[in-house]
Amino acid sequence: MARTRRVTVSTDVHGHTAGWAEAEPAPPPSAPDPAAAAFFDVDNTMMQGASIYWFARGLAARNYFTTTDLARFAWQQLRFRLLAREHAGDMSQARDAALAFIEGWRVDDMERLAQEIFDEMMAPRIWVGTRQLAQRHLDAGERVWLVSAAPVEIGRVIASRLGLTGAIGTVAEVVDGAYTGRLAGDLMHGPAKAEAVTQLAAVEGLDLTRCAAYSDSANDLPLLSTVGRPVAVNPDGALLRRAREHGWEVCDFRTGRRAVKIAVPSTAVAGALVGAVSAGLALHRRRRPG
Repeated sequence: MARTRRVTVSTDVHGHTAGWAEAEPAPPPSAPDPAAAAFFDVDNTMMQGASIYWFARGLAARNYFTTTDLARFAWQQLRFRLLAREHAGDMSQARDAALAFIEGWRVDDMERLAQEIFDEMMAPRIWVGTRQLAQRHLDAGERVWLVSAAPVEIGRVIASRLGLTGAIGTVAEVVDGAYTGRLAGDLMHGPAKAEAVTQLAAVEGLDLTRCAAYSDSANDLPLLSTVGRPVAVNPDGALLRRAREHGWEVCDFRTGRRAVKIAVPSTAVAGALVGAVSAGLALHRRRRPG
C-alpha cells in the first residue's frame, strides 16, 4: 500500500489554498550523502497550475497579449490535456512550432519578465507542502533540481527564488542573444526527463538509486522509475494507481482527494510547453519586450 500523508489546508494572505504534510520530519543523516539528490516536476507538483500559463498571464497584464489571446491560450492547454495522448503527430507538430510566439525576443528580456511574473503570480501558488519536501532534502545536504517541460529560463527563475540547486527544462534555440522560435533539442517531456536526469547524474556523480523524484503525472513515470525513491504528489488517476501498485509514497496537498478545479489549465499531456506552442501560433503578439 502506498503511504499517504495527512494534509492540513490553509489559506494564505493572497486567498490561495495551500497544503502541507503533518508527518514528523525525518531526522537528517549524520553526514550529507553526496550521491543523493531530488528532482521535482513543476506544474501541479511544485506549483498550482501550469507555470507557462502564469507566465502568459503575466505577459497579458503587460499588454503583450490581449485577454482574448489569453483565453485562447488557456483553452488550447485544456484541449491538449483532454485530447492529446502523446500521439507522434501531436509531439512532432508541437516540436516544430515550439516557442514561435517569442521569436525575436531577447533572452535577457525573457529572464527579466520571468522574474517579475514569478514574484507577482507564481510565488503565491507554490504548494507549501511540496516546498517543504524540497527543503528537507536541502537540509539533509542534498541538491535539488526542478525538471519541467517549461522553458528552462522559467525553471531557473523558480529554482533561484526557492533556493534550489537548479533546473532542467526545454531549451530554445538562441542566435545573437535572441530566440529563433525553434527548439535547440527535444521537449523536456516523458522519457526526455529521465534521459536528462540520467545524464546529470553521470556528470554530478549521483547514484540514482539513492535519489528521489516527485511528480503529479503519469507522463513522468519514466522519471519516477529511474530513481530509488519515487513520490507521487497531487497525483492524477493513472499515477495514483501506479503508486498504489508499487507501494510508492503519495503526498496530496490539495483540498480533497481529487484535484481542485481552479480557474487555470492543468499541465498539458505533452508537457506545459505543448499547450504554449499550440497556442503560440494563434496568439497575436502585440509587442516585444524591450
